[in-house]
Amino acid sequence: MPEEIIFRDDVTVELVKSSASDADVIWAARVSTAGEQSMEEIGEDPARSAGLINYLARERHGSPFEHTSMTFFICAPIFVFREFMRHRIASYNEESGRYRELKPVFYIPSKERKLIQVGKTGAYTFEDGTTQQFEITVSSMKAAYIIAYDSYQKMLDAGVAREVARAVLPVATYSSMYVSMNARALMNFLSLRTSREGSHFPSYPQREIEMVAEKMEAEFAKLMPLTYAAFEKSGRIAP
Repeated sequence: MPEEIIFRDDVTVELVKSSASDADVIWAARVSTAGEQSMEEIGEDPARSAGLINYLARERHGSPFEHTSMTFFICAPIFVFREFMRHRIASYNEESGRYRELKPVFYIPSKERKLIQVGKTGAYTFEDGTTQQFEITVSSMKAAYIIAYDSYQKMLDAGVAREVARAVLPVATYSSMYVSMNARALMNFLSLRTSREGSHFPSYPQREIEMVAEKMEAEFAKLMPLTYAAFEKSGRIAP
């Protein structure tokens, strides 16, 4: 019996493990002046810790932030991953269409997704589409996905290799991956893949990867509140 096709307008982001705290940044920074005694200063006054982290972020002394690690499980459309993997200071392992049959899960935009591009590349904004534009978008996507997955299944049923059959599937097919990065790399990712007032360098990310970035940012803020506050204070620039 054919699998039911699923349409999603969201993404999944889960923090699966971490070794990341503000204390990791502090002892890494203090080794330059305290040597092996740097670990003994971790339990100091929180205000002093915040001051050091703010100083590191402001002056862009970035290496202490690299002594951390966060691993996320992410489920999102393939086109999001292709943008994600432009960020090379990270480790990735993605679901393989060569080794397993891909499930019929496809992306459609939510009603809140802005559809109209105004302006030119590098200086454009997005505006809401009409009800008719939204309905045309969703119906066209669904029709294409159904045809594509039916073709995929026909090839698999005929004995064609998965790595060949997957060629008909669109980049809106959902995939899953683990990504690991340190706090410095994550701040760089967030600075480029979120759009926020107050950012020193404005960014214009595609909404779908911003949805992933927002969920990652929420986990980062909980794990490393002093570092996150310094990131915000410094105009969302990675140190």
